[in-house]
Amino acid sequence: MFTHIAYNPEILNGKPHIVGTRLSIEFILELVASSATKNDILRAYPQLTAEAIEEALRYAAQSVKNEILLDVKVSA
Repeated sequence: MFTHIAYNPEILNGKPHIVGTRLSIEFILELVASSATKNDILRAYPQLTAEAIEEALRYAAQSVKNEILLDVKVSA
């Protein structure tokens, strides 16, 4: 399903990252959130491909797609 994303406990403590790099999906999202364009990211990190960036965004979307937040009140 995701060919550009890997998990390895020896790399970034197991955080999902782009294969062949130490760039986490989280980091890619932070770049996008800070208004970096795909071209900005590719210029700054030439080891990435456009496909890897797109896959990182799809991975993030998939990760939160079925997320449910519960508001639980705990009384002491």
